[in-house]
This record gives sequence, structure tokens and C-alpha cells, in this order.
Amino acid sequence: MVNAAEKLKKQQIKREKEIAKWEKEKARPKRNFYFIYLVFIIALIYATDEIASQIGTLMKTEIANDLFSKYGESSVGLLDILSILVVPFQALGLFYRPLADRWGRKKFLIINTFGMSFAMLVIFLSNNLILYFVGACMVQFFIPHDMHVVYIMESSPSKHRARVYSSIKFFANMSVMLVPLLRRMLMHEADQWRMVYFIPAIVGVITCFIALITARETDTFIDSRLRYLRMSDKEREAERAQKSSENAQGGLLHALRFAMKHKQLRWLYITSALANVGFIGTINYQVIMSYGYAENYVSNGLFSSLGEEVMNFVSTGPVTTALFMFPVGCAVAQVIMGFISDSKGRKTAAITTAVNCLIAFIGFSLGSKMAWNEYFVGFLCGAFVGSFYSTNDVLIMMIGESAPTNLRSSTMSAQFIVTAAGVAVSYIVSLPLITFLGNSVTGTVSFALLVPGFIAAFFALVKKTHDTKGIDMETVTGCEWD
Repeated sequence: MVNAAEKLKKQQIKREKEIAKWEKEKARPKRNFYFIYLVFIIALIYATDEIASQIGTLMKTEIANDLFSKYGESSVGLLDILSILVVPFQALGLFYRPLADRWGRKKFLIINTFGMSFAMLVIFLSNNLILYFVGACMVQFFIPHDMHVVYIMESSPSKHRARVYSSIKFFANMSVMLVPLLRRMLMHEADQWRMVYFIPAIVGVITCFIALITARETDTFIDSRLRYLRMSDKEREAERAQKSSENAQGGLLHALRFAMKHKQLRWLYITSALANVGFIGTINYQVIMSYGYAENYVSNGLFSSLGEEVMNFVSTGPVTTALFMFPVGCAVAQVIMGFISDSKGRKTAAITTAVNCLIAFIGFSLGSKMAWNEYFVGFLCGAFVGSFYSTNDVLIMMIGESAPTNLRSSTMSAQFIVTAAGVAVSYIVSLPLITFLGNSVTGTVSFALLVPGFIAAFFALVKKTHDTKGIDMETVTGCEWD
């Protein structure tokens, strides 16, 4: 009995200390224009995330040729197989993400930014396949966390949330232009691709320290955490028993169970899985572009075959030129999503971006094979990828707006588990075809997966889900649509 009483007393003291900590944090005065420079900080972090996410894909042909040519192979399919080996580390990140529902948003905002930046430094220093693999694993561990997205959602006025989000992502997408710029400046030969990683990594580390000094914890999280800490043991037990709050302070498995029991979240998860059946196209767009231009040059007699000479010419020439417009296309697609989402609703925005995705994909694939103007092809490529991820962004925004605060980060994290089903289909179908038939079929395979996946997602979204525009992020329970 004495030990139980002492344990209870220690828990109470610990709880009181945490309450005092969060009250002190909430009492910190917000300086003039705090929201403006918070947006600036989040934009820099989002830029680091976008570059870390896209940089490997923007140089996929060069990386595949360099890493596997030593072993007598240069197939993009082999690099995709290597990417599958990275998936367990991405899965570990999903279990790591819900910790933000317990320990706060800011800690993980800092850790993730530093982790992505350090991972790019590792790849920059890699001189073999193993070290590259280590860096890729680190990138995939930190990227899914997206704590900057949670910050945006919890810090923005509800009626402007999508506009603020799309404006920040516009900046983040435009920052990806740094990659083709560095390709032009530093990658004089295709095998110099590692040099492109260095500057984004350093910028990311600097951004991390800026956020550490200037960012505050979100008020939404502080209020939710204080409410939980001030409950009596009986109240806490009662809340755990409620249908709308099976785990009072997050948890991946609890979030999954919660979502599966509520119609809105359940169908948003299903829609996300269907929308990602065509995922393979979003990691192979540079390959589609490279081999499209290369095949055109060969068919027109400029080169005799798809050998090292033509691929080096394509890498340092038309593809690098086209990639300058890639972030512009991404950014335009994101802005379209944001403004439609706030004015017409989330579902209308998702439908619009899905249609844009399919049209842009067809345009950039044909443009590459027919050697259209490089800037135009690059813009269409960016519009395709930007629209694909904008569709997913709307869905994850709807998931966040359909979940209670105490489960929001966990529910958004759990979404990646169900999305993995669509990604798995994408890999299972595409990898054997691309590996055995060659890199030139990547565009055809991607289209065959993308179209039916988006059509099925469209019907699930329209028929089974409800719009979340204007939802109150502090009072939503997840039960409203049951």
C-alpha cells in the first residue's frame, strides 16, 4: 500500500510539473506579427522537406546508372527494389510520429528537420551503395512525419487554413528549383549527382536552428494536453471508454481502430489507398522524361542507341532545362488546390486536382517522346506531380479535420499505413515489368496504374465522404458523420 501511495504521489508531482511547464509555454507572449514569421519558418521547413523528398527522384536516372553500372546493371527497376528495402524504416517513422500527441509538436518539428538535412549530408558523402542506402533510410524515416503540416493546421484561422497551407507549399515547391539550378552549376557530368545534395542539407540545418529559437508550441496542443493532465483519474478512465476517444493522448493502433469505427475517416483512408495505386509514376517522372527524350533523339538519328553517351547528353541538357519548370508546375497545382479548397470545399478541390493530374501526366509523357519545348514539358511534369500530391494533401487535410485534437497526429500518421496498400499494388505490378522490359516502358506502366486508381478514388470520395470545410479543429470529435 505504501509503495502504491508513493507511486501515486510521484505521478501527481510529475503531472503538476508538466502542467506548470505547459502553462508557462502558453503564457509566453506572442510578439507582433508572430503568425507571419511562424509562416516563414514553416515555409523554410516545408522547403527542406520538399527538397529531401524530391531530390532523389529528380536525379533518379543518374543515380541508378551510377550505383548499378558497377555491377553490370543500370535499371531503374533495381533502384526501385532498393527503395522497397527502405520501406521498413518509413514504417518505423509511422510509430514515431504519434509521439507528438504526447510530447508536443515543436520537439518533433526540430528533430525531423535536422534528421532530413543530416540524411542529405550522408548521401552527399556516400561513395558506395551501402552508405547511399543508409542516407535513403534516414530520409524515409523522417519525411512521413510532416509535423510542419500539423503546425499549419493548428495555427491557421479555419476559414483561411487551406489558403495558408497552399501558399506555404507554393514557396516549398518553388524552392525545389534549387535542385535543377545546382544540377546546372555542379553536375557537369552525370556521375557528379552527389554534389547537388550538399547545399540543401546545409540550408536545412540552419533552418532547424532558426525554428528552435523562434517557434512556439501550438496553442491547440497545449490546451488539449492541459485539459488531459487536469483530469482526475476517474475522468481520464471515462474518456478512454468513450467511443470518440479510445486513447486520450494518441497512439497508432488506437488511431486506426478509431478511424475504422467512424465512416468519414474509414472512407478517407480507403480513398487515400486507391489514389496511390499510381504512385510509381510520381517517383519515376524523371525517368519517363529522360527516356522519352533519349528515344526521340535515337529515332531521329542523332544517336545510334540508348547508351551512356545519349543518357549523359539528356541528363545535362534537356532534362536539366525541363526541371527548372518542374517546381513551377508543382506550385501552380498547389495554389489551385488551396484556393478551390477554401472557396468551394475540400471535395471539389480533390476532384479538380485529380483531373489535372491525369491531363498533365498525358501531356508530359507525350511531350517527352515528341521532344516538345523543354520548359513546357517540365511545367507539365510538375503539374502532374503537384496535382497528384495536392490530391493526397486534400485527403490528409480532411483526415486531420475529421479527427479530434488528441488523436489528430496519430490519425494522420495511421493514414500512411492504409495508403501503403495502394503503394504496394503500384510496386508489385510495376517492378517486374520495368525490370525485365526496360526503363522505356515506365511511362506506359505508370499510366496503366494511375488512371484506374484515380477513377476508383473519385467515386469513393464523392459517394462516401463529407466535406470538412470550416470545421472547428478544437471541438471536432470524429463522430459527426456517423
